[in-house]
Formats: sequence, structure tokens, C-alpha cells
Amino acid sequence: MIVSLSCTGNTLWAARRAAEMLGEPLVDITRCDPSAAPLRLAKGERLGFCFPVHGWRPPLLFRQWLHSAHFMFEETPYVWALCTAGDNIGETMRLLAADLQPHELELRAAGSLIMPESYVGLPFMDVDPPERERMKKETAAQRLEQFLIYIKRYERAWMLTEGQWPRLNTRLLGGFFLRHLITDKPFRVSAEACLRCGKCAQVCPVHNIEFKSGELPQWRHTDRCLACFACYHHCPARAIEYGRRTRGKGQYFYEKTKG
Repeated sequence: MIVSLSCTGNTLWAARRAAEMLGEPLVDITRCDPSAAPLRLAKGERLGFCFPVHGWRPPLLFRQWLHSAHFMFEETPYVWALCTAGDNIGETMRLLAADLQPHELELRAAGSLIMPESYVGLPFMDVDPPERERMKKETAAQRLEQFLIYIKRYERAWMLTEGQWPRLNTRLLGGFFLRHLITDKPFRVSAEACLRCGKCAQVCPVHNIEFKSGELPQWRHTDRCLACFACYHHCPARAIEYGRRTRGKGQYFYEKTKG
């Protein structure tokens, strides 16, 4: 079983490839209520987690889901995890390992993929130029294949890009990110530019956008927003902005350009 969360498609691409190579089902956490029924693992079945890195940490929604989830297994499964990020991941996998302990699960293998940048919520951050995007995808594809070979063999493997200051990035900068930058309040839509197509509501992984045919989309302000910018990146009319922070910046989602 592979449990996945994806926002702009980078993680979904990797998770689908893992499911194909390992021959295991893919579970989208946004479509799976952890309190409804336990997740049952067959004897010898692997348990994998795929998710993007948000603020040098696993996404808050992913951690909340994992906290509420209940796993049932006959024997302790081989557990692995794969995360995607535009740069380094800090202590992301160390936090995940700690979150797994209450479930009596041990992280046996962990990998990270540097993927095209999609976070545009700070003034100095933008999507990657096309050539850098292409190179990141090519390198990530090679790294993913190598990592999945280890997983297929049930081996221990650590292929992580934690960066030079993982503790500082995760605990200080990541804490600031979590407290102040994960919010839907700055999102605005231009009434003149908006096509009223509802694409933004369709792609929101947490269903945080309300849309009625012929009307402008409205963010719900329910504290569920991940600030993943899926709505911004998928808007075909460039009608969505995040205050002034996204003006003049590019758009990216995995299928937008082929790399």
C-alpha cells in the first residue's frame, strides 16, 4: 500500500511510478477518512508514504491524517517514505519517523527528490526556468528508479537531501512558515480575468475553495489551506494572485510542460 498526498503533481508522478513498479495500490489521503475504517495490510505487504515537503516538514494535513489513522497488520510491515521538494528537506523524515512510532512502525527506507519549484508565496521565490525544470525532472526520474530498486528488495536505504542546516531550517524557519505562511487569506481572484471555470476548486487537495457555476470562486477560510498554490498554478487565465507576492511570477504543475 502506498499512501499519498500531492498538490501540484510532483508527488503524484512519483507515487504513480512507485505503485506501477511495486505493484501496490495507491491511496489518496484526501479521499480516505482515517476514522472510517482501519487500513489493513496483508502479510508481507509494504507500507509507503509519498508527500511534498512544506516548510522543511511533512505537510500539516499529512501529519494530522497520520495521527488519526489506524493500521492493522499480521506482521510489522516494511515501511518506506518518499518526499518531493524544490530544494532540501531539512528534518522532514526525522519528523515522519517520530510520527510513526505511536503506530509501532519503523521507517526502514527514506528518499527525497528535488523537483521543479512550485512555492511562490515569498517575494524571492518563483518557479524554475524551463531548462532547470527539465534537468530537475530528468535527475529525479533517475534517482526515483534507484530508490525503488531498494524498496522492491525490502532493503534499508537513505537517499535524502537534508541540506546544510536541517535543524535550523525545520525548527526555526519551518516553525515560522507553519505559523504565518500557511493561510488562504491573501488569495484574490480578478473578476475581469476569471473564466468562472471552477478549475481552482477542482484541483484544491483540501476542498478549500467554494465554486458555483457562473460565480467567482471563494476561499473558505477554514484553516485547511496548505498554501500549496495548486489553485494559482492551474488557473488557465492567471486570474488568481496571493496578495502582491505572486505578481509577475510563473506557473507550474507537473503535466504543464513535459520534461
